[in-house]
Amino acid sequence: MRHGYPWVYADDLVNDRRTRALPPGAVTVLQDGDRRPLGLVAVNPQSRIICRMLDRDPAARIDEEWFAARLTRALDLRAHLFDAPFYRLVHAEADGLPGVVIDRFGDTCVIQPNAAWAEARLEALTAALIRVTGARVVLKNASGRARALEGLDDISGVLHGTAPAAAVPVPMNGATYMADLTGGQKTGLFYDQRPNHAFAARLAAGGAQVLDVFSHVGGFALAALAGGAGAALSVDGSAAALELARKGAEAGGMADRFATRQGDAFDVMAALAVEGERFDMVICDPPAFAPSKQALDAGLRAYERVARLAAPLVAPGGFLGLCSCSHAADLSRFRAACIRGIGRAGRQGQILHTGFAGPDHPTHPQLAESGYLKALFFRL
Repeated sequence: MRHGYPWVYADDLVNDRRTRALPPGAVTVLQDGDRRPLGLVAVNPQSRIICRMLDRDPAARIDEEWFAARLTRALDLRAHLFDAPFYRLVHAEADGLPGVVIDRFGDTCVIQPNAAWAEARLEALTAALIRVTGARVVLKNASGRARALEGLDDISGVLHGTAPAAAVPVPMNGATYMADLTGGQKTGLFYDQRPNHAFAARLAAGGAQVLDVFSHVGGFALAALAGGAGAALSVDGSAAALELARKGAEAGGMADRFATRQGDAFDVMAALAVEGERFDMVICDPPAFAPSKQALDAGLRAYERVARLAAPLVAPGGFLGLCSCSHAADLSRFRAACIRGIGRAGRQGQILHTGFAGPDHPTHPQLAESGYLKALFFRL
């Protein structure tokens, strides 16, 4: 804790009935065994993470001014990194706001308050966000899995302004993505893959035929087309997500080179193999198959299966990109699962590139969970 670790687990804390009676989201001073203050923490006796460090100063006040200072620091970083206001503005603990995610879409911001302390202070956080960014619209997204672990509801809503009536166009890597900020997954768009999209686009230059599996709103496919791919096929189970991908292709003037196929990703990959289809590049960016340690073994088997089904679809000398957003599956385990799957498909390859989340998703140096995204690119 003294060197920056931000959490206290329930079994590491001496509790009595007064501590257990604190309401979720209460803010109090954490002390060590000698009664020396360690800092100001948010407490949730109902959560396995019973304390989240908010401020090393035990006399700090968690008010609008405090939020504004943290948000200003986060905004300064993004202003150095991006020339347009489309990015993750706050990446939870790594930006000093534990459990809080804020994505920015121009003059609209979407907050995920995934911890009880932030939910309880949402009004002050929203006011500070409007003040610092000038946002005209602030939405609350309550779909995060972590909210249930904190004892919070799943009711999303509008905190300020009027919710957009249609999907919002987002420029990224030369492509245009359509983000559904009220009915889409998470906050509407995944910014974390931006640098991996860019790497894939370089590989696709020169007219490559691209397959993007678990495509969501066209992530890798649209970036590849913007980079010079000859054609791209997006596969996803969600018809709504594929419709947004189509609209993105139209907005970018790439609709004539873009196609979609709805269905279970595993079934579609198996069917494409039977049909004899081959692609210069295949990218698989599945949901978190290992969202917890308990799910790790099953998740690794799923990642291996993805690699085994995807590898035969890659033309000789082509490229395979495999991604994981499971923090429980660290890079070495994920890489081993991918290599096993490629081998069981009867293919061999070389690893070209290992990618991670973009710099608007900074990693807390002592919290491995904040560095969840991995992307491996192979030449087969």
